[in-house]
Amino acid sequence: MLFFLDTADIAEVKELCETGMIDGITTNPTLAASAGIPFTTLIEQMCGLVEGPISAEVVALDAETMVSQGRKLAKIAKNITIKVPLTPEGLNACQVLTREDIMVNVTLCFSATQALLAAKAGATFISPFIGRIDDVSHTGMDLIRDIRTIYDNYGYQTAILAASIRHPLHVLEAAKAGADVATMPPKILRQLYKHPLTDLGLENFLADWNKSALSI
Repeated sequence: MLFFLDTADIAEVKELCETGMIDGITTNPTLAASAGIPFTTLIEQMCGLVEGPISAEVVALDAETMVSQGRKLAKIAKNITIKVPLTPEGLNACQVLTREDIMVNVTLCFSATQALLAAKAGATFISPFIGRIDDVSHTGMDLIRDIRTIYDNYGYQTAILAASIRHPLHVLEAAKAGADVATMPPKILRQLYKHPLTDLGLENFLADWNKSALSI
């Protein structure tokens, strides 16, 4: 499974890239608005830090403008992925950009039939929002499983990018369900490392070592 960071915080990206665990970045208009710098500058800086896909989202409702914005953003770097919404206009834009060998991340997916449409449109990634589905008393992980089954049935190459991840269990369950990518806030990635038994074991080992006369 690939790990993407869902953030527009350059400092966080720099720090977590040092772990060697970051395969890409996703952003959205809300995150970008909080960054406090021009959007193209933000994306340029992200591309300078991460070699993997960097998702940059268009902000338009019609396919023509989405394509125009997507082409402009794609010129920033080869690893730019254009995010478009899962609407008829967004999927039309997806088809155009895909034919131009531009990676496309179709976002705001909430049903398996939507995911099927995105795959038929040639999407590089589909982003089902599992946390938001949980918020309305449905099971987000069921959507991941349904999409995996459909894509495997027909050999679609669109990668399943589990989004709206709220806690480490979402990462675990998405991996078990066959998601290709999990995009998560920096806080969640850090939580993946944590376990109280690891901390306790390390504490005990060091205490025993310090009591001994051993050295390395």
